[in-house]
Amino acid sequence: MDSELQIALIGAGIAAVVLIVGYNKWQERKHRRDAERAFRSEHRDVLLEPRAESETAERKEPGIGVQDEAPRRFSEAPVKRTTPELPRLLDPRADCVIRLEAIEALEVAKVWAIQSEQLAGLSKPVRWFGFNDADNVWLPLGPDSSGACHWFCAALQLVNRQGSIGETDFMRFTGGVQRVADAVMALPPGLPLRAETLNAATELDRFCADVDVQIGVNVVARDGQFEGRDIQRLAERHSLRLGGDGCFHALDDDEHLFTLGNLESGLFAPESLKGLVTRGLTLVIDVPRVARGGMAFDRLMRTATELARELGGEIVDDNRAPFGAEAAAIIRSQIEQFQARMAEHDMPAGGPLAQRLFSL
Repeated sequence: MDSELQIALIGAGIAAVVLIVGYNKWQERKHRRDAERAFRSEHRDVLLEPRAESETAERKEPGIGVQDEAPRRFSEAPVKRTTPELPRLLDPRADCVIRLEAIEALEVAKVWAIQSEQLAGLSKPVRWFGFNDADNVWLPLGPDSSGACHWFCAALQLVNRQGSIGETDFMRFTGGVQRVADAVMALPPGLPLRAETLNAATELDRFCADVDVQIGVNVVARDGQFEGRDIQRLAERHSLRLGGDGCFHALDDDEHLFTLGNLESGLFAPESLKGLVTRGLTLVIDVPRVARGGMAFDRLMRTATELARELGGEIVDDNRAPFGAEAAAIIRSQIEQFQARMAEHDMPAGGPLAQRLFSL
């Protein structure tokens, strides 16, 4: 009897354990189904599905704020600000150029005032330009310029008749432009390379020195002296104009051809010509600065011949040796050779670039 009771109790205990385990399994499955229903989505997973071309054609950027019913459209060709080309008055061979760009237009007068202070003391000319957006053109700037620009251009001339720039000029120029940019809150400018710029200046100066020729022809008195009033009368007859440098100038349609000056130390001036006397005159042609050197020299020789005849003088060279037709032909040929070399280097004699490089 006892053994039957024990067996019954053991069977009941096993059944209870089985019921408990089964109940726990049923609860676990129930919770799992509830969780799956809660997190299930009817939307496609675009990260796992292949994208159609129509879906990738229009990309919508994330944004902040209320979405309009109709999407805002931008122009198909977005505005693009490009760097303007160099001003036509500049030449990359002869100028060290730095451009300045500003997000907001800057007052021209303010930029000019600051650069005048920062770039004072340079041995070579510096020119500034402002870009006129309306006309799409660079305009030279000066103390009386007005308006506002987004783009500015500063240019240091590398060479003139005093030689080429040195490291001091380069550093003062680039540093000064950088300070101008900082003062007006322009974007950081792209500065040129020091070694490259100085080497280019040296090479250009070497070439200029090789073709920098001035040729003089003298008319000296045989006996006595030339009087100033006679010189003035004859100069004006030959269409020579007295300039502020103390010399008469021969012009052809405003093109400068040659000068007529005093062979002695005195200069010609309107108030002193009547009482002036001299033993000689000198006619000089500046070869690199005259466009048509052969023609200019021919006119110089005609003028010298007329002056010698009417004043009672003779034509001589710098050594006071007679200067005749044969010597004139040799000189004329040399002038054409020098100017041909300049033309080969795309630096025509008498052109704007030559006028700048062969100046003081």
